[in-house]
Amino acid sequence: MRSVTYSMNISLDGFIVGPDGGVDWTTPDEEVFRFAADEVREVGVHLLGRRLYEAMLYWETVDQNPALGFSTLEFAALWKPLPKVVFSTTLSEVQGNARLASGDLAQEIGRLRAEPGDGNIAIGGATLAAEAAALGLIDEYRARVHPVLLGGGVPFFPQQGRRVDLEMVESRTFSSKVVRVRYRVAR
Repeated sequence: MRSVTYSMNISLDGFIVGPDGGVDWTTPDEEVFRFAADEVREVGVHLLGRRLYEAMLYWETVDQNPALGFSTLEFAALWKPLPKVVFSTTLSEVQGNARLASGDLAQEIGRLRAEPGDGNIAIGGATLAAEAAALGLIDEYRARVHPVLLGGGVPFFPQQGRRVDLEMVESRTFSSKVVRVRYRVAR
């Protein structure tokens, strides 16, 4: 059965977006960017909320700029064909290899887990991930922890008032001092 993973950049104090809405602190160096691209290679389908979907539209056309570096073009080549399911109550259509969700989150994940296919089911976006976590649907949390304290913003971990025990799968420190941690939900 396919695993559901939640992977994002995170500040040391637990936020994916700063109090001002900024994410400039997440700009990766080449090593972290390549690692993020490798992580996308493991994904079979990506579930996104509306805000993250709109932010990621950048990758649908970035490859039309030949002046960009190899890593950027490589990531775009991975991202564009990746099947995506967008959860939105305001969008009426989506672009690229994306479709609007036809059911609620639990139904979509259940359907995707049952389908044959390779790769993880990745969830992106704090609101969508919080809903999946509340339903007990996330199998792994993957965080790239940046050495910055934001003091507030959008939290990576949903505050649901329930305990979730985790088992560390791996950790890695990059030369930029970003630390990637991967935890599996203990069942």
